[in-house]
Amino acid sequence: MKIANVDGRAAIVLDGDKEIADVATASGGRFGADPMEVFARWDEVAQWGRTVTTGTAALDTSLLRNPVPAPRQVFAIGLNYRSHAEESGMQVPSVPATFTKFPASLAGPFADIEVVGPAIDWEVELVVVIGRLADRVSEADGWAHVAGLAVGQDVSDRQLQFAAGAQFSLGKSRRGYGPIGPWIVTPDELADRDDLGIGCSVSGEVMQHGRTSDLIFNVPRLVAELSAVLPLLPGDVIFTGTPEGVGAARKPPRFLQAGDVVESWIDGIGTIRNRCV
Repeated sequence: MKIANVDGRAAIVLDGDKEIADVATASGGRFGADPMEVFARWDEVAQWGRTVTTGTAALDTSLLRNPVPAPRQVFAIGLNYRSHAEESGMQVPSVPATFTKFPASLAGPFADIEVVGPAIDWEVELVVVIGRLADRVSEADGWAHVAGLAVGQDVSDRQLQFAAGAQFSLGKSRRGYGPIGPWIVTPDELADRDDLGIGCSVSGEVMQHGRTSDLIFNVPRLVAELSAVLPLLPGDVIFTGTPEGVGAARKPPRFLQAGDVVESWIDGIGTIRNRCV
């Protein structure tokens, strides 16, 4: 099942991504239009949504918004691919290197990225959305608490990120520096939810290419590690880390400029596209 935010309304994507079923309309008002209600009532919505086969409108991709517009918590994991740790000159972590992107930084799948400063970088990431409360869950049960997966960009202002020591959260939380989408795909839709191709291009040149099977801490492990510290709430978001190929590690470094177009994709999920302005 694919769940989208279409102009502020929750919708199920159908018919090879050509149609949508507006959740409030198709359910006869059983569920509301608010995309966040989907996660607050995940088990009910998921059970009902899998029975929906008829759309209520054609899909207009220009209306797609962030499918998780108001998470209470956003977690982000640094150095979670061995290749990225190596290119960054950092040791592979023994525990997840966790920070936050502030929720106000999140944006839709086709939103513009405002280039603010000389060192704005790209980081394609698999994004996890929590569907069931996860509190001290085991790794074996991690996937059971996941509603779905999306494509994300952890856009980073490297200058701000490393100012005053290291302030990762602020440097990665400028307005619009967390595009997510194009929708959320439930894990059962994927042939192998633990091994997905992931990549990113800038103005047509492929910069990153990897597989999520190379994650140091995979999705169920992250759910277990994070929920051991604090509860993960329905609708919470986890940016799981980026593979090698970021601009700061290139020789010479390359950063985003106005006019660049960043495309980010994950096999089985889709592609987001963000223009730099």
